[in-house]
Amino acid sequence: MATLQPPPSKRQKRAELELTSTQQDVTPLLATDLGSGKFCFVDSDGNQLADVVEINFAQTTEKNLSTLVNTLLERDREDFTPYRFRIHIPGTDIIVDQFPTDLLGLLKKHGVTNPFETTITLSAEPQSVFKVHAVSRMAHKITGHGQPILACQFSPISSSRLATGSGDNTARIWDTDTGTPSQTLKGHTGWVLGVAWSPDGKHLATCSMDKAVRIWDPKTGKCHGEFKGHAKWCLAVAWQPYHLWRDETPRLVSASKDGTARIWVVNTGRTEHVLSGHKGSISCVRWGGMDQIYTGSHDRTIRIWNAQAGTLVHSFTAHGHWINHIALSSDHVLRTGYFDHTKDVPETEEGKRAKAKERFENAVKINGKIAERFASASDDFTIYLWDPTNNGTKPVARLLGHQNKVNSLAFSPDNSILASAGWDNATKLWNARDGKFLHTLRGHVAPVYQCAFSADSRLLVTSSKDTTLKVWNVRTAKLARDLPGHEDEVYAVDWAPDGNCVASGGKDKAVRTWKN
Repeated sequence: MATLQPPPSKRQKRAELELTSTQQDVTPLLATDLGSGKFCFVDSDGNQLADVVEINFAQTTEKNLSTLVNTLLERDREDFTPYRFRIHIPGTDIIVDQFPTDLLGLLKKHGVTNPFETTITLSAEPQSVFKVHAVSRMAHKITGHGQPILACQFSPISSSRLATGSGDNTARIWDTDTGTPSQTLKGHTGWVLGVAWSPDGKHLATCSMDKAVRIWDPKTGKCHGEFKGHAKWCLAVAWQPYHLWRDETPRLVSASKDGTARIWVVNTGRTEHVLSGHKGSISCVRWGGMDQIYTGSHDRTIRIWNAQAGTLVHSFTAHGHWINHIALSSDHVLRTGYFDHTKDVPETEEGKRAKAKERFENAVKINGKIAERFASASDDFTIYLWDPTNNGTKPVARLLGHQNKVNSLAFSPDNSILASAGWDNATKLWNARDGKFLHTLRGHVAPVYQCAFSADSRLLVTSSKDTTLKVWNVRTAKLARDLPGHEDEVYAVDWAPDGNCVASGGKDKAVRTWKN
């Protein structure tokens, strides 16, 4: 009598199905062969970095070339530095700053008839000059404020000094190395809604619900001036970029709920210009490196002003609701001025301004032209990317994907990524050049209030209503560190420009610093 084989079990069927899918997944796909070219990598000074190598044009993505340069320089993978490449068109003086998706097509477009027999020179410029490690532990919990902390910002000089503004009507300066208070800045009679260090680190500006702006000496805690003129709450302040300072007389712009922005001469307290025209509260303000002031308002418009003349340059009307935040592609270099945290500081004022100007121009240069971009976030769930230099009032892209209000934006210091934080509990990453969606960072279980990049653009920290901070790896779009420790909502977060420390504050009234 023949023995019948029993039918396969569910486990056997599952294993067979997995094997089938695995076999399908690993079927090799033949890569397109576009032919090979010879490539020479040089640094920003024109010095050759390595031997000339031959590469298939199908493999010439910026990421692949960056990996190749690091390999040629015999670096360990953990020490890899991301590079940005500028293309020297053979036989011409043309240098293309933005790396294309089709390098072969670009060369042919510029008249290179036989790129396969031509040595192509690429300038490899590091996107960061040092590597920042993800913060992993709470270094200090510092008490002192009597009400929630509403704003925080590190000094551009180092991570040792931090300024915070609070609902207790004071601003404070903290020594983050020792975890102790340094100065308590008293004088405001309303909540301190914003704090901003001057680019040289010698002054601190605060704005308040008492309608005033105050300038402080961070070393002594003394108030150098109180600027009054606004009719309602002063919501935000921004310093004039360092390379635009004239005769050591910096300017400051303040934005108010009264619908105006005011430009102040810091040394005298004189109002130089009143920027009026908005029909609602001005919620955010930025002073760009091309001497233009950007204001975003609850009247759903964004305006650009000529800072010297105080006149309107552009008005943007694409958003359908309040403007919550504006971020400039130059934010990082304007904030830090001539401090790059790797080399000696120039000794003369002329040298400092020249270095600050050079850093700004290198940061915003696109295709050899200086083009300062900005992004705007709104309650209408959208983000717009703008290039007023080249596109006027027409947006580069409309960024859709958030399912609720967008609260905060940040450009990475290398200007490759734009991060957005929203009330839909998500943080999203976008290509800062064309606005294309890259990743959604999910992990928070409540609205994300703010986000901040590390100085090397590899990491992003977010703060949330869920009482936590989270550090994300930008390249992999994965969570690098989860930082619990706050006892309530985290309203403010900042990553020090030198990369050594993260600070946060919120509803629990205590400042927390985070280090490796």
